Amino acid sequence: MTNKNFDVIVVGAGFAGLSASYYLKKYGLEHIVFERGRIGESWRSQRWDAFRLNSTNKLNVLPGCEADNVDGFWSAPEFVSSLDKYVIAHQLPVAEHSKVISIEKSGDLFDVTVLSNNVTETCSCKQVLIASGVANEARIPAFAKNISLAIKQLHTSEYKNANELPPGAVLIVGGAQSGIQIAADLGNAGRKVFFSTSKVARIPRWYRGRDIFYWLIDMKFFEVKAAEIEDPKMLEMRPPHISGTGSGKDTVSLQSLARKGVTILGKMDNAIEQHAFFLQNAAEHIKFADEYSDKVKELIDEYIAKNQLNAPPPHYDEADVPDDDAQCASAITTLDLEANNISSIIWCTGFKNDFSYIKLNAFDSSGKLKHKDGIPDVAGLYFLGYPWLFNRKSPIIFGIKDDAAFITGRINACVKSTSPTTANVVK
Repeated sequence: MTNKNFDVIVVGAGFAGLSASYYLKKYGLEHIVFERGRIGESWRSQRWDAFRLNSTNKLNVLPGCEADNVDGFWSAPEFVSSLDKYVIAHQLPVAEHSKVISIEKSGDLFDVTVLSNNVTETCSCKQVLIASGVANEARIPAFAKNISLAIKQLHTSEYKNANELPPGAVLIVGGAQSGIQIAADLGNAGRKVFFSTSKVARIPRWYRGRDIFYWLIDMKFFEVKAAEIEDPKMLEMRPPHISGTGSGKDTVSLQSLARKGVTILGKMDNAIEQHAFFLQNAAEHIKFADEYSDKVKELIDEYIAKNQLNAPPPHYDEADVPDDDAQCASAITTLDLEANNISSIIWCTGFKNDFSYIKLNAFDSSGKLKHKDGIPDVAGLYFLGYPWLFNRKSPIIFGIKDDAAFITGRINACVKSTSPTTANVVK
């Protein structure tokens, strides 16, 4: 790194950071993208072997690209390969193995300190774009330390496949997207699985002749802004379960897992040695997921009728049939790990943010970003891929591209307004 003065510094070389770099280069802005590991590091090191994106390849293309196999679902290595090729094709200025350890602001410029190859350097810039995502530190409940050392424990980010686990049954804790995909993966591998669930919505993979995402996109479902959401709890809701494997029309649900032998438990709330304790709310989780799926389908039916669209009737989807009596829910509240031959626990309990390196007044007392319409309170600081930045699709891969175009346009205007040249226009 010979130049230490930039118009823009981007933190993170995943889909968001590379999308931003593409536009910044088009604008002719001097910039660099710092990545703590390799390009797309989280996709390389924190995904399991059977992982698939749950949006079709057509929706996951970077700016200026078109997808191959548009109806398929990329694996993590395939997605990473697309990122690598993109950097080379567009000659984007990415500095790998360069961890940003501090961002401060003095006057009109930011001071960005980077640790690279055990050497610390400080660069300056006019604008900073944080594109590192919000899932960068594993979250594991405190009671995990009470569990017997005879049980192997690992986080989602460490799981690769069933063969790397010791023989025996597996307890999966955390019912969001990672949890349900790993439960299916282990079930398919012939493992006995106990699944501690959470209150997470689900949607069918395919409905009335189309992939569900295309209906939702046409309906402007993802364009909804935070201010338009009446129930604040909806802003904290995790992404709904949706399958990215199988025929491309397969739905994943708690009841479909139960039919394959997975034991559906309520939320785990404590553990002591060889005993795990659960709330008796599995039935509530099943009902919530089923009702959300039904509601989404109703919205699509209304959209089709209102616009007089020619769409086929729904196909029979066994996994999407509601379990009205929650018959697949287990009533277990205390699980003897040894007696049930459980040798491993996988904590699919998500990640938490670590923005402690940003030494700026950008967050409120609860740690949430202070912003208005995607623009933080700190002048010159921007975020990309942050939930509800502009709308519902802000943290979703196919929504990030639109946000990147808007934010980099704003950055270009701000940078060029302080220089004698007129702002460029991306063509």
